[in-house]
Amino acid sequence: MEEKTNITNEEAIENEKPVEKNDNIDANNQAENDEQSQEETDEKDPLEHANEQIEELKDKYLRTVAEFDNYRKRTLKEKAELILNGSEKAIAAILPIIDDMERAIENGTKTDDPSVIREGMEMIFTKFHKVLESLGVEKIETENTDFDTDVHEAVAMVPGMGDDKKGKVLDCIQTGYKLNNKVIRHAKVAVGQ
Repeated sequence: MEEKTNITNEEAIENEKPVEKNDNIDANNQAENDEQSQEETDEKDPLEHANEQIEELKDKYLRTVAEFDNYRKRTLKEKAELILNGSEKAIAAILPIIDDMERAIENGTKTDDPSVIREGMEMIFTKFHKVLESLGVEKIETENTDFDTDVHEAVAMVPGMGDDKKGKVLDCIQTGYKLNNKVIRHAKVAVGQ
């Protein structure tokens, strides 16, 4: 029994060796095939090879140009839609205030008491300011501030106010506003001289 086991191990070793040789033969055949395909490519006319590369590059170029053109058209369309419909959010926020104004006008004919009408107008005004703040609009402060050409526009210079009022905003003639920290209307002010 031991001999059969020894023979079996020897046979197994012998069987493995030819497999390794076959692996080497397969690897050699693969290398030869690679060399032959390389030689075939080298045997191709260099002009023909260059023309193929030119066609590939031309195809890639045309596809890239077409993709960029589509991208450009799409962004122009999106930009035009944004310009046309960009104020949609602001208009939607202001519509309830218009409804309140209509109700105030209707109810104004039913009463002769000016204090009721005034109170209604003040409520609508407060609501309107809250809507503007929610849209990013803020009032430019002018009370007790130094004159700043970035946010103020001087429409009057008031002389003889003393040194402590020199260069200070004395009066606001028209309120200025910022939209997301960008001045959309300068505050018109009177400045001490």
